[in-house]
Amino acid sequence: MRKFALVVALFVTGVALICPRTASAYDFGDYKSATLVSKAWAALAAKDLDGVLAYTNKCIELYAEKAQAMQVELKDYAVYTVGDDASKDKVFSYWALNDVATAYYIQGQAYQQADKKDEAKKAYTTVIEKYTFGQCWDTQGWFWKPAEAAKDKVKIMDSGVAVDFGNYSSSYLVGQAWKALTENDLDRVLIFTDKTIEMYATKAKEMQASLKEYAWESKDKIQSYWALNDVGTALYIKGEAYRKAGKAAESKEAFQKLVSEFSFAQCWDPQGWFWKPAEVAQQALAAAEASTN
Repeated sequence: MRKFALVVALFVTGVALICPRTASAYDFGDYKSATLVSKAWAALAAKDLDGVLAYTNKCIELYAEKAQAMQVELKDYAVYTVGDDASKDKVFSYWALNDVATAYYIQGQAYQQADKKDEAKKAYTTVIEKYTFGQCWDTQGWFWKPAEAAKDKVKIMDSGVAVDFGNYSSSYLVGQAWKALTENDLDRVLIFTDKTIEMYATKAKEMQASLKEYAWESKDKIQSYWALNDVGTALYIKGEAYRKAGKAAESKEAFQKLVSEFSFAQCWDPQGWFWKPAEVAQQALAAAEASTN
């Protein structure tokens, strides 16, 4: 009898060693959708696919029906105006839709990390087709759209080009554009600069319109015009990449757009100062004009 018990114990131990953690091994907290999504983000950061699936599947199981009902109510994204708490609350009122859409997006990223492309594409496609108008709050102060991000992921997967937009912040995108510029990789420069412009040009134009001169009061004040600064810098990088590639007409177009639409943009140099992309672009335009005369 004791021998039988020992065999059973060894079998159970062996199963525990070779099998991944089950959903029951994870703490779902208060089971709220926001809690589950927060835990899923943490699991994604830890590259814990089982954890991501445990938390996201629980969120989907509990809230997908409510999320689909909210999706049907909408014909477009709920609009958030920066600084308007009422519009922010309106977006948050679609909490189930927002969190289920985000859950599927996180699943897609986790599957990509695990090199499970088919599963990743299926998760992204679900966001795009069923939870289109979900939005996710970024702690830096804006909502981003999981379905739009999922479309980018699918497009990139289909293209075979290895591109990661990270958290889609303008600072991350511009940082990647700078890196691509130093590597003389025009295609990647255009991917990151165009994404920056696509996502943040509207906000950048609002900031540009609010200024009559360069912001100067303090470093924090200048950096508060983050969208203007990053879109202006993206256009500068784009123009410079085209110039280095010998594409004069495309370079001129990017530089002129910077000078005419985002002239008060500034870019922080890690050596300790801000420089002005539009002024450098003007110099580049003048030099190009002189070389053709």
